[in-house]
Amino acid sequence: MRHEANGAKPAIDPDIAARQAVMATCTGATAAELEHALQGLGEAPSASDLRGTENGLVMLRGRMGGDGRAFNLGEATVTRAAVRLDDGRTGFAYQLGRDTAKARIAAILDALWQGPERAAVESVLTPIRDRIAGEAAAKARRVAATRVNFFTMVRGED
Repeated sequence: MRHEANGAKPAIDPDIAARQAVMATCTGATAAELEHALQGLGEAPSASDLRGTENGLVMLRGRMGGDGRAFNLGEATVTRAAVRLDDGRTGFAYQLGRDTAKARIAAILDALWQGPERAAVESVLTPIRDRIAGEAAAKARRVAATRVNFFTMVRGED
């Protein structure tokens, strides 16, 4: 990333943003969806663990009103996976919860996305993206239905 001298936010590399989108899709997917996506790519590649898939905790931080002082909200369980394919590509994944199989499959998909299988990985993840977007839109509609708009009427001078 490059840093702008005028204080503007640095430009994000399109490949980094695309990889982040793939990782976010894998995070929002179910284990069954990821397994189906990996099977949709054909023969599963051989992957070795860079380090064992493991569970851990992360501290969740919050802010009152979105801009107040940060405070520790609590902890969440996460699973981390790091794999290396036979051709040397590496993939990483962090998943909420304790599903080590899901995290490992997500790491394999991340590694495959970085090579010639990129288009195929994008293709098998499209139904998952569509489901996630549909659920987000439905939630937005439910929230919008309960929105209350406050306004003030100005009275004239007496």
